[in-house]
Parts: sequence; C-alpha cells; structure tokens
Amino acid sequence: MKITCFLFSIYMGLKRLFCSSYVVVLSRVILPLSLIFLSACQFVPEKENNIIHLTLWQSINPPVNRDVFQKLVGKFNQTHPEIQVNSIFAGGTDQQLPKILTAVVGNAAPDLLVFDPQVSGKFVELGAITPLEDWFETLAIKSEIPPGLLQESTLDNHLWSIPYTTSNIGIFYRPDLFKAAGISQLPQTWQELKQVAKKLTVDKNGDGRTDQYGILLPLGKSEWTIFSWFPFLLSAGGEILSNDHPNLTHPGAITALKFWQDLVTEGVATLSPPERGYEEDAFFSGRIAMQITGPWSYITKSSVPFAALPIPGNPNKATVTGNGTIFLMKTTAKKKAAALKFLEFVLSEQFQTEWAIGTGFLPTNIKSTQSPSYQKYLHQKPWLKVFIDQIPLAGSRPTTAEYSRISDSLGRAIESVLLGKSSPEKALQDAQQRLEVIWRK
Repeated sequence: MKITCFLFSIYMGLKRLFCSSYVVVLSRVILPLSLIFLSACQFVPEKENNIIHLTLWQSINPPVNRDVFQKLVGKFNQTHPEIQVNSIFAGGTDQQLPKILTAVVGNAAPDLLVFDPQVSGKFVELGAITPLEDWFETLAIKSEIPPGLLQESTLDNHLWSIPYTTSNIGIFYRPDLFKAAGISQLPQTWQELKQVAKKLTVDKNGDGRTDQYGILLPLGKSEWTIFSWFPFLLSAGGEILSNDHPNLTHPGAITALKFWQDLVTEGVATLSPPERGYEEDAFFSGRIAMQITGPWSYITKSSVPFAALPIPGNPNKATVTGNGTIFLMKTTAKKKAAALKFLEFVLSEQFQTEWAIGTGFLPTNIKSTQSPSYQKYLHQKPWLKVFIDQIPLAGSRPTTAEYSRISDSLGRAIESVLLGKSSPEKALQDAQQRLEVIWRK
C-alpha cells in the first residue's frame, strides 16, 4: 500500500512538473520505477569502513565502449580506495530519460549521471543538478580543456556538466567511387559539394533509374536529423534560438534547409529510411558515395575503402559538437567532494587518452591529444585528423529547457521539405508559429 501511494505521488508530481509531451512517458514509468527500486536494493551502504560510495547511471553504447568506461571507473576506484564509484547501465538514452525524471521527482536520483547536455535546462528547472563553474575555475588541469567544448554544458553563465567525451560530424566518402568519377579535388564549398555529388550520381545499367547517389541525407524527425543538418545551419550563420526565444525563420536556417532541398530535387542525394539516417548499409554497398556522420561510425571498422572530409562551407566551414557529459546531481556535501575528484579524473590526460583510443571518440584533454600514444593512434587512422582539426570550428545545439520542443518542430520542418511537401520558408514559418503558441503559454 505504501509503495502504491509513493508511485501515485510521483505520478502526480511528474504530471504537475512536466509539459504534456512528457505525460506520454508516464505510461512507461512503472517498469523504469521497478528497475530503479531493484537496483537500489543492490546498492551498498553510503558508508562502509569510511568508504564513500557514489552511484553513477550511464547509457554508454555499444557494449565495447561501455567496457572501456567501466575499466576506467575501476582504475579510479583502485587509486581512490576511500571512494567507490558504482557505474550502472540504465538502458539506452530514450529508455533512461523516464527513469531519471521519475527518480528526480521521487528523490531517488543517482549521484552522477551520464547524459546528453541538451537536457541541462530541464534539470535546472527541477533543481536536480549542481553547478560546476566554481570548481572548474580552480581546477589544475583547466587549461588542458578546450573552452569551446564547454559551450554545450553552459547555460545562464553556469557550467552544469563536464564533457567526458567529444566528437563532431564530417563526411565519410568512398575514394574508389571518387576515382571512378574522375574526382581528384575534395569539395570545399557547398557549391562544390553539389557538383561532386552530381558526378557521383550514376545510372550504371542504363535503365533510367539511379543506382548510385552522391550523398545520403537523413530522413525523419529524430535528433539525428537535426544534428546532421546543424553544421550547414552554422556555416550559413544561422541559429534556432535567439535571446532564449525560438528563431527558426532565421535567414541562415532557410539557406541551410534550401541547400538540402536542392540536393534532393536535383537528384544527387537520396534519403535514408525514416529515422534511420545513421545506418551505413548504402555506403557499404556503394549505393551512395558520401555519408554525413562522425568517427564513431561503423564505417571506420569496415573493410570497404573510406576516407573523411570536413563539412564544406558557405562561406565559412563549421561542424557541430557531439559531447557526452556527466552531471553532478544534488547530493550530500561529502558525496559532492568525492564526485568532484572523479570528475577531475575523467578530464585527465590518462582517462581521455585511454577512452579515445579504446572507443574512437575524440579526447577532451589537449595533453591527451598531444600524447605519444594518441599521436601513434592518430598516425594509424589518418582520417581521424579531419575531426581533430574541426574541433575549433564546432558549434553546439542549444541547452534551453524547451530544446526538445524546438527539436521536434524543426525535425518536422526538415522532413516536410525533404519529402517535397513544403518549401523551406513555409515549413520553418509553420514550425515557428507552433513554437510561438507554446512560448506565449
């Protein structure tokens, strides 16, 4: 009976705190809750022989990357016997969010949380996380962290998380298909990208149907579509949020979406299956010659010939940062002090070098990038230098509390244009109007 009342109180709390879009999540809350309580039963006491135990939830995938993370957590525990971090896989990102929201409302959140920085605004609204700027300013290794990597973690002049991993997006291409098309110069501008894509678009058997396209564009309303389109937005000087207000009709946004529309209407780009723009099957089979993705891609582990090029500019080159971050949740003073020691280890050269070499993601520590072991790794994977060189050019998506609403509206607009249902101007205007209603409320 007590558990039933507790669950009902959490349900009502979530219903009061979150917008209607989150109410849909409530139907899936009971199972996450049971998992939380089961895992809680397995937690060791907060103190045992003066050891401070910290609970960390993470959703790191694939499992091989998770193993690298767990190994590094184990190293921290060995060198800090007074602190023990218990790293728990809490399911995929989509599965984890309902658990987190439920845990926050029920005062059962972990001490540390690995999650995307775009949720910072929502966590701040709930008073669920601890600002880190005062700690970071006094950190001995502060100068080893590129300032641009903290942009995604910053909101209202507060640092809300630290990047345990980073990456950005570029274009992987098939050198064999480039050679067959007589292409010797890589595209530097949008116009050149379109021209190259045209040369790579081929009807191989003369049946009037295209067998090979120049480039793949992601179809769907998911965040992957937004992430893939964002470098083009930034290159055109665009933005989607101005003074904490949606600005989807910015001229740069229209220009960027018009370019993607042109690639499709001119027949040099093909669309992915809905919501599956991250799959590489078409690249492996040679049905496309270029794909927008990052160094984590399975392309890098395949036997097909591949290389990478930066996102071409219009006029400036740009890319988008994809950080994985760790939040310090509200906890006791002693646990906070212990957690900050772990976060310092995460930012260290040792952690970042082992993590980057073990997973293929990029280091967040400059000394790690310059270390002999990482330079040797980089020499073995020359395509990776494209993404290292793009780090200073990387912008980020907003971290406002209502980012999920902006992302959903923008994703629908991009999908509508790629499917030929609307013009960029009309699609973005409609999306902006939907957001204006929400913002007025």
